[in-house]
Amino acid sequence: MLVWFSKSMRLKDIIERIKLPFRKEKELFSSLYDIMGFYPHEISYYRQALMHKSVGRRNDKGKPLNNERLEFLGDALLDAVVGHIVYQHFEGKREGFLTNTRSKLVSRDTLGKLAEEMGLTRLILSSGHSNSHNSYMAGNAFEALVGAIYLDQGYDAVMRFMQKRILAKLINIDKVAYKEVNFKSKLIEWSQRNRVRLEYKQVQQTKEEETGSPVFKFQVMLEGVAGETGKGFSKKEAQQQASEATLKRLKREPQLIDAIFASKSERTKMEEEPTMAVPDTAKEQEFIIAQPQNENAAEEPVEKSKGEPRKPRKPSMAEEAQAEMVDFDLSDITHNEQEKSREDIIAEAEAQAFKE
Repeated sequence: MLVWFSKSMRLKDIIERIKLPFRKEKELFSSLYDIMGFYPHEISYYRQALMHKSVGRRNDKGKPLNNERLEFLGDALLDAVVGHIVYQHFEGKREGFLTNTRSKLVSRDTLGKLAEEMGLTRLILSSGHSNSHNSYMAGNAFEALVGAIYLDQGYDAVMRFMQKRILAKLINIDKVAYKEVNFKSKLIEWSQRNRVRLEYKQVQQTKEEETGSPVFKFQVMLEGVAGETGKGFSKKEAQQQASEATLKRLKREPQLIDAIFASKSERTKMEEEPTMAVPDTAKEQEFIIAQPQNENAAEEPVEKSKGEPRKPRKPSMAEEAQAEMVDFDLSDITHNEQEKSREDIIAEAEAQAFKE
């Protein structure tokens, strides 16, 4: 390690200049220990794992020096390690359930939140701009860290890190498995139930000015009728944003549902009404568990006008489509005329939702 100083520098300044790199090295070792639970053997792997491409550094041969290769390695390792853990934890569960649970655990959103919770984001070396908002960058750094652990200490170390530091302390694997946070899967379920054609159309791709990360913009199309758009640092994230916004719009604009089914009728040359209500987008609803309804609840009084009871009005097609907004039964969605279980239905919809 070379430390440069001039003749005019005082002895105290020279000592501080020499001590500074070692102090920073010690701080990095300490921070990594707090995150991983063990000290690195080869610190260079971890430095590279925390180096975003926006820094623009190159090695002695002129090749870019950043965490992208380690990110690739870590992504593959996470699939294997988390898949192994999920397989052992959920004994007897089917492949679709295991695949979706693993996808949730290694999703960009989950990894980004883990990086923030662990304090990994403050260690990322980027172009100097704040990256706390960028779950894409944080998630990449988490994957790169996993790649660094593997190169430094092997596969078993990665397994211990995920089991003891992540799943034992930061994530409740059962809650993740049964938590419904995938707005794209909700929209897919609704469209399947109502036999509505759903398409995610990419309308734009740009780059973020601060980091150079790609930014995607997608629009939801339902029977050719334009839904809402969404932006994100990945295609999946953009489609999730577009799905959430479209579901909210379907809830507040009955005329949009009318337009969708009018377009569907034109395509099929027959009139059909919605058979499934638009799912709720409330994030506080964490589980797909239908709450029992109180059948003995008192009916709401009929609205009166000028002392006379108002004759009940027949609800419109769109109003009927919105009648059951909170919980919905998916048990009668069929494919190839064969009945499927609720678990199979959700697994199939989420499998599509997690695709690019």
